[in-house]
Amino acid sequence: MSPEVEYSRAMVVMAHADDAEFSSSGTVARWCHDGWEVVYVLCTDGSKGSSDPEATQKQLSETRRQEQLEAGKVLGLKDVVFLDYEDSKLQPTLELRRDISREIRRHKPDILVCMYPMRNLSGDWGLGHPDHMASGEAALSAVYPTARDRLTFPELLDEGSEPHKVSEVWIVGHPEPDHRVDVTEHTDTALAALKKHTSQLGDWGDDKLSEFFRKWRRDRSVGTGMQYSEEFKRIVVDRFGRDDDDDEDASS
Repeated sequence: MSPEVEYSRAMVVMAHADDAEFSSSGTVARWCHDGWEVVYVLCTDGSKGSSDPEATQKQLSETRRQEQLEAGKVLGLKDVVFLDYEDSKLQPTLELRRDISREIRRHKPDILVCMYPMRNLSGDWGLGHPDHMASGEAALSAVYPTARDRLTFPELLDEGSEPHKVSEVWIVGHPEPDHRVDVTEHTDTALAALKKHTSQLGDWGDDKLSEFFRKWRRDRSVGTGMQYSEEFKRIVVDRFGRDDDDDEDASS
């Protein structure tokens, strides 16, 4: 990021509660610590992520919502928005694109973090959850062109949602990341936020979860001089006034 660019707002669009904590919560913790306004937008209702035969979809959805709110308090989020599309059935529909665009226009992020919109078969991210891909595609389409265009979804204008141009998109899970954020000083906070998602952690245990969480970020820091980092594919959407020659691996 060019030192001349002053950002202060970010939005993280994910499919499920806990997706952001696993993928990018160190970066979020750093931003919140630095005084940024950070908003989460969760696309699904989280009603399917359990193997408990006694759990109902309604109970699980309510539990996961509360866990995400508690994680948000740990991180210092400005807001958590739940779009409540049905879990495991998410599609990159025009309706989802509109709803994400509404939140972009309302919160006006400088940077939007989202999920990789294609199936990544590297093994690092498993087989790839279809909800993850759908949320990524809808978020990217919301950034460009929907949130910036006045005449797309005119009902948003009727609601008072004026267009907004997102400056940068950072994609998690991309097979060719080109940007790393030093989260060394914020890993404890990020891990504490993840631990709020108790319904999703099964029999991990504190030690096993902590080692997994730190190892993932330590492995991505090899050769960078950072102890722990998170990585993204960084796309500069609005290049006006931006320096195109920024170092690829510079921390933000």
